[in-house]
Amino acid sequence: MQKICVIGGSRYFGKLLVKRLQAAGHRVTVINRGSTPPPAGVEHLVVDRNDEAALMAALDARTFDVVVDQVCYTPVQAAIAARAFAGARRYVMTSTIEVYDPATAALPAVPAGMPVPEEIVDPATWLVAMDLPWHDDVYLEAHYAEGKRQAEAVFARAGRFEFASVRSAHVLGGGAQEFTGRLAHYVGRITKGDEIAVHAKALPTVFIHYQELADLLLWAATADFTGPVNACSDGPLDVHHLAAIIATQAGQEPVYRTVAAGEEASAFSFDRHYVMSNARAKALGFSFSHTTDWLPGAVAETLTAEPSPTARN
Repeated sequence: MQKICVIGGSRYFGKLLVKRLQAAGHRVTVINRGSTPPPAGVEHLVVDRNDEAALMAALDARTFDVVVDQVCYTPVQAAIAARAFAGARRYVMTSTIEVYDPATAALPAVPAGMPVPEEIVDPATWLVAMDLPWHDDVYLEAHYAEGKRQAEAVFARAGRFEFASVRSAHVLGGGAQEFTGRLAHYVGRITKGDEIAVHAKALPTVFIHYQELADLLLWAATADFTGPVNACSDGPLDVHHLAAIIATQAGQEPVYRTVAAGEEASAFSFDRHYVMSNARAKALGFSFSHTTDWLPGAVAETLTAEPSPTARN
């Protein structure tokens, strides 16, 4: 049994992670702003993580074996957390595939079609700029990927605990729980016969089921590796393959509209190869499912779920 703190953990795979940590026998504490209470038996600290003094007071000299940070988006937040949880043995941050987006940073070249390995973005060497307007919501939305990269960098250099980051693929599944609304967007358009905007040559990306991501975070919390790991199911899909799986479940053929160069397409239609390698996680002992094993079930859940608002993955 370990004392594990989850920052966030109020919805989707974070909520599931809390339940699985508790079921595994760990003593779990959840920190959030009070929007959703955790399960019975889980300690709940209501505090804004951005308020360092309030966070320190809420912790009240508590120490944890492991911290799993679900909601760190900026280097400023990372610096506060690194100080507040300096007594932890291990710190795991949920990161994102978007750290590899070449549109948001100058990254080393990867051979065309090659799944991107973790070393392409090395948090130990990434430049950190604390003086950028990270507290501005509009700026943060526009610089989401860079905020994640810099947050990883702050933790990697903190030197106070073992640090690992989990770079998640696009998360799907859970019906109404899937707060991004992206799978629901596709299901809705296909069932209604509405057009899906796609690139002339749509290239593949990677996905992960929300339950598999919760499993991986549980594994990462109790492992001893450090550094980033990519989290994605086997089997990349392009937008046409994704839509075909949805169409089979919905009984309705998709209708496509090809966008001009530079025009915005639907989510998951990419004009660049956007695939991560999950080889490191496998080598460390985690086994992934194949996307086509769980996607039909996720589509079926979405077909019967109420629509949810779109948000950042």
